[in-house]
Amino acid sequence: MNIFIPLMLGVLIGYALRTRKRKVEVDVPMSAALLLMIFFMGINAGEVSINAGWLLGSSILFALFTIAGSLGMAVLLGGSR
Repeated sequence: MNIFIPLMLGVLIGYALRTRKRKVEVDVPMSAALLLMIFFMGINAGEVSINAGWLLGSSILFALFTIAGSLGMAVLLGGSR
């Protein structure tokens, strides 16, 4: 809900400004806001602590089970000719 109010406010302001002869350039402020948002999202993501060893092990195990399941289904459905 917090994002809905500024979004609608921006739509209304854009609608009001579209009939003006002189266009408002918003490329630079929009790019700066986007870069700041990505930067702050990176800071927030960096604060999360993970157990990298467990994550690596579970990812490898998941990949091996996926490969084994795919091979099993290929043999089961395709047979060996």
